[in-house]
This record gives sequence, C-alpha cells and structure tokens, in this order.
Amino acid sequence: MDLVGSCKAFVSVSETGSFTAGAAVAGIPQPVASRRIAALEQRLGERLFDRSTRRARLTPFGRAMLPSAKRLVHLADAMEHDAKLAKLQPLLVAVPETCPTRDLAELGAEARALEIFLEFRPAPPGERAELVRSHEVRAAITAVPAEDAVWVVPLGLAGVGRPQAAAVHLETLRAGRSGSPRRRVWIQPEDDVPHVRDRVLRVRDAVGLRPAQVAVADSLTSAAASVLGSADLLLCSAEQARELGLQWRPIGEIRLARGFDVTAGFGEDADHLRVRLREGVARCLGAPGKEGDG
Repeated sequence: MDLVGSCKAFVSVSETGSFTAGAAVAGIPQPVASRRIAALEQRLGERLFDRSTRRARLTPFGRAMLPSAKRLVHLADAMEHDAKLAKLQPLLVAVPETCPTRDLAELGAEARALEIFLEFRPAPPGERAELVRSHEVRAAITAVPAEDAVWVVPLGLAGVGRPQAAAVHLETLRAGRSGSPRRRVWIQPEDDVPHVRDRVLRVRDAVGLRPAQVAVADSLTSAAASVLGSADLLLCSAEQARELGLQWRPIGEIRLARGFDVTAGFGEDADHLRVRLREGVARCLGAPGKEGDG
C-alpha cells in the first residue's frame, strides 16, 4: 500500500469531516480516498472513522493515530520540497580553457531547458580529471587520445602568411644557410598532453628540426602573440585559427587531433554531457560536423 498517500487521505478527510471534501483537498477521486483509508485501516488493524453517520467522524483509535499521520505527511512534503531544491543544485563541470564564453552560455541555456543546471570551471587538461577525483567538480571534459574520444577536434598549423601549399610540412622549417631566424611551432597548453605533444616531438626529431623549434607556450594568448609577430606557427584547431585571424592548414607528416571524453563521479552526470547535451558540448569544443567525427 501507499502509506504516505493513505495518510494524506486520512488527514484530509479528518480535517474536512467528509470523504468527498477530503478527497478534493487531497487531489484524488473520492473512491480512491476511500480505498486508501480502508487499506490503512486494514494495515493498522482498527477503524479510523465511524461510518455509522453521514459525517466522517474519527474513532478513538483514529484520533490517536492522527498526530502520527500528520507528522508523516508533513515529513513527506518536506522531502518533496528538499528534492526540488536538490534538483536546482548546479552540476559543476571542468572544461577546457579554449571553450568560448558564448558557446558555454548557450550550452548552459540548453541544459536548463532539460532541468540541468550547469556551472563551468575552465582548467588546463592536466587538472580537469583531478578536480573530479578531489570532488571540487562533479564532472570534467577530459583530454584523451582521439581513438578513445567522444568528441574529436582535428589539429593543424596556423600562421599569418597566405598558404603556399595544401599542408604544412615540418621539414620545411629546417634552418637554411641564409641565416634567417628559425621558425618555431608553438603548442598551446590544451595540447600539452602526451598523445599530442609527444607525437609532434617525434616528427620534429625525425625531420631534423632543432629542439627549440617546437615549444610549449604558457598560454594560448602568449602563443598567438608570438605567431602574430613572426613567421612562427601555432598548433591549433581550424576554429581557433579563424578566431585569431590566422591561416590554417593540416600537417603534412602526421594527422593530429584533440580527443575529449567525460570523467564524472556519477554515471548520470556523465550521461547528461555525453548523451543529452552531446551536440552543445561539441560546439564548445569546436568539434566539426557530428560529434566524434575525426
């Protein structure tokens, strides 16, 4: 039996003195109220109402049980109220620092329409999963190899000059005999992860570039400043290149991509991001086409 529902019917009928009026107060049909009270009487083993009169009058047993029934109803109401408040608590998500503010705001608006209240904490790739483990956030968009990813963002090289070829080959950055400054490739913090950085370094060594010709920048801003003021190149996505006014091309020797997945303390939080908000997260990350396409 529905103990809370039966107690609500019991309290409503006792307060109105009528099964019909009490059912209306409880928001249920009168036959349903009668069945619930009958079930409660059967469970408790005594009559709650004297049915020998037209008015619903409490029996002595009913008067004795009424305070307990009211406490249970009030507790159930308080629990439902607390549940509504708990649903409003934000889902704090650690996100890449590269996510544009406008895209995050749109994702937050989409989530609210689904009664999911998101708050965002931008953080470097090496910190996001740790924030979940330390319970500082409930979920994080984490960097993973592209083959394991839900969202994939292709990477290439961008610079200020007009492209001379369909792709940039790192071997063309080798210093010539003219003594001109050696061009460098800047890796931004979001790509300072083994499955991206180490692959670039291996190509650097294979084509004979100097170690200093591939460097990790302190921030995307500092990397972009270096590129805008020189012939250097920035490892980035095509979307980032457009935002910075740079010319983007893929890398000739290697295909690189950022991969992203969700790390969360609870499966439901991960499903919110992977499934219900998948397209919105893809926009924030700059993943082209369908999420997960490489």
